Parts: sequence; C-alpha cells; structure tokens
Amino acid sequence: MSDAHAVDRATETFVAHRNLLFTVAYEMLGSAADAEDVLQETWLRWVEVDLEQVRDQRAYLVRITTRQALNRLRTMSRRKESYVGPWLPEPLLTAPDVAQDVELAESVSMAVMLVLETLSPTERAVFVLREVFDVGYDEIAAAVDKTPAAVRQIAHRARRHVDARRPREVVSQSQTRAALDSFLRALEGGDLQGLLDVLAPEVVYMGDGGGVKHAALRPIVGADKVARLLAGGLGRSRIPVTFGPTVVNGSPALVIHMDGELDGIMAARVEAGRITGLYVVRNPEKLSRVESETPLALR
Repeated sequence: MSDAHAVDRATETFVAHRNLLFTVAYEMLGSAADAEDVLQETWLRWVEVDLEQVRDQRAYLVRITTRQALNRLRTMSRRKESYVGPWLPEPLLTAPDVAQDVELAESVSMAVMLVLETLSPTERAVFVLREVFDVGYDEIAAAVDKTPAAVRQIAHRARRHVDARRPREVVSQSQTRAALDSFLRALEGGDLQGLLDVLAPEVVYMGDGGGVKHAALRPIVGADKVARLLAGGLGRSRIPVTFGPTVVNGSPALVIHMDGELDGIMAARVEAGRITGLYVVRNPEKLSRVESETPLALR
C-alpha cells in the first residue's frame, strides 16, 4: 500500500469519527480550543499507525484522544490555579439533535461539566469513557494505563462522586426554557419579587470573566443576593443590554449583547421548576463557539 493511500484511509477514518473524538476531548477538558488541539495531536499520531495492525479503529482513536486529553488536562490544571475568578466550561452552540439526545445533552450540560471539574484527571477520563460513551473497562485501562480492576474501582468512585453532585432529576427543554423565560421577564422588568420567585433559595451564581471582563470573583449564593446583584447590575448599566434565547451545551440558555455586541452567555441549572444555578461566561476567549453550531456525537 502506498503512503498516499494509507494517509487517505487514515483521513477517511479520522473524519468519520471526528465528532465523537471532539466530544470525548471536550467532555474531558471543558474547552473547545484545547479539544481541537487534542484532535490535532491525535491526527498526527494516527497517520503514523499501521492500520493493518489495528483491529478496532474507533477504539484505537478514542485511546489516542484520551491519552492526549489527559496530558492536556494536567497542563490545564496548572493554568486554572492562576485563573482570575471562577473557571467555567467553554459554552458551545449546539444543534437541535444534541438537545433531543437526552443522554448527550445531560453529559455536556454546564451543570454536569462543572461537576466533572471536581474529579481528578484520571477519574474524569474514566467517568467520561465509561458513563458517557459506554467504553469497556479493558479499553479504558489501555487508554489510561491502569489495570481493568483499578479502572473499575476508579469508575465506581467517580460515579458516586458525580451522582452526589449532579442534578437530581432530568429536566426537559421546555421546563428549562419556561424557567428562563420567567427569569428574563422579571429581570427586564426590574421585578425583584419575580426574580425571587424563580430563583431557588440556594441558587448559586458564577461569573467567568477571566480577568478580561468584569465578573464576580467568587460564587454568589442565595436568592436574595443573586437577585439584587442582577437587578442592580442591569439597572445601573448605561449601555443597552439585551438578552436572547439560544441553546448551548444541549440546553436552553440566554445570549447577552451589550450595545449590539456579543458580551456573554448565561446558562442555567433548573430543578423543580426553579433556577438553582446561573453560569455567566463573559471571557471573550470562551465565546468563539456560540455563533456557529458545534457538532457532537456519542458514537
């Protein structure tokens, strides 16, 4: 087989699985930019592989992607230590088919992605591969350089950790949209009581400005504090602020424009019809994927 033909075959296989590989990397990293770098590194290693010796090309590609993402995740951990304010995952504008896939939409939701941030790099890799992509223990072991027995223990520990912190119920798109609509009506109308009605008492507000845009440097907890922050901030702004509906990470969200320019994304965690989490990403470096759809895939 000629080198050119081998590269063509490798390219065809890589492209066929690209959306899956990007989703694996993104769920491990929470950053589309870093996920793209991982895919580039995966490609460079993939074209050097003798495809005749590979029994399951999809599994092999996932293994390469996982190893590269783990390397990148450890580097990112050091970057996050010096990050200004809370670090939130990079929001992605997603296609309607992502929202329709309940399993995929939940796995990339801002709420679950934030829970994944609390895992160690290896725990996150094992959890994502096992719980989201249903990869076998033997394949995961090869990807993370652990024994299958160790991977089972890590998977159990990570699952218990995530289950204790993830939303207690799967909320429909319509429920999330209804809560956001009520929230937006109250916010735009300066209705403080309306905000208190839609915000859960224990609501947590997190803003990510990355030291570039103004944002709260620590999470704000409690409906009264969050409502007053939002109502006061909008009321004091001398620049026209508008909110519009969008869908990021498989869930309804709000896109924020200031003076006609894209300024941020507001995602929400909704439980029992009320908002328990508000996540506002204003860091310009994290807004490159909210104006065109990013395809994701579980298989």
